Amino acid sequence: MAARILRPEDLEVTLSPMRRRHLRSVLRIEQQVYPRPWSLGLFMSELGYRGSRAYVVARIGSTVVGYGGLMLVADDGHVTTLAVDPPWHRHKLGTRVLHCLATAAVDRGAKNLTLEVRASNQAAQALYRTFGFAPAGIRKGYYVETNEDAIIMWANDVDSPDYAERLAAIQSGVAGVTVCEELDP
Repeated sequence: MAARILRPEDLEVTLSPMRRRHLRSVLRIEQQVYPRPWSLGLFMSELGYRGSRAYVVARIGSTVVGYGGLMLVADDGHVTTLAVDPPWHRHKLGTRVLHCLATAAVDRGAKNLTLEVRASNQAAQALYRTFGFAPAGIRKGYYVETNEDAIIMWANDVDSPDYAERLAAIQSGVAGVTVCEELDP
């Protein structure tokens, strides 16, 4: 199944909790998209914090094509990672993963969401703005491997009816079938 043959509206994407069995695929994607990829040990550690973390993989058939993670602290959700396999870019997979994470955050009582994004990553910033994230600050030299700044972005009041409407609109705007399985509590 090649990404370039399928259109986003032709896809059936399953989002499910990340498990150890997914990590080989996750690490393959991680090494392609990040100059300083997370290690197997870091992912294993994150998966061990089930009460305060939610990690999800996006699959087409049995192939892992993307993933994302969320850390919950008090009433804030922090998106720790989000990546899509490069051949699958432009298929709304990042949108689907972030929607699943935002929904999980709201379901777990989050009132706000936050993340850091490379200052040069305009495509990711546009995606995050769709979800109501707005720049709130800069972390100078945050990405040490390239000395690039990170933009800190926040989405506030994600527990409000207005944000629920935003999520519903985002979901209805994604063509194809998306199944977001219940994430671990």
